[in-house]
Amino acid sequence: MGQQLHGTMRTHGRQNLMKKIRVYGANWCPTTRQTLAYLDEKGIEYQYINIEEDEGASQWVKKQNHGKEIKPTLDIDGRVLSEPTEEELDDALAA
Repeated sequence: MGQQLHGTMRTHGRQNLMKKIRVYGANWCPTTRQTLAYLDEKGIEYQYINIEEDEGASQWVKKQNHGKEIKPTLDIDGRVLSEPTEEELDDALAA
């Protein structure tokens, strides 16, 4: 599928698991980059939203994290994960 640019959002992945996955993060954030690399390695399709360029997304992240802008924060079919480990990601993707 490759990369499609949509303003501040990018869609990545080769495999559609029928799950809607959104990754909210920042390009400079090492944890965000690690999470994106892990999903890419697994061939998981996701939408990346750079919260530094999208105020609405930044506010959503803060709302999910008690006022803190934790990066990355993921929404996997309505399940919110903040700074998930690879094991937590695998569990959420398998559910």
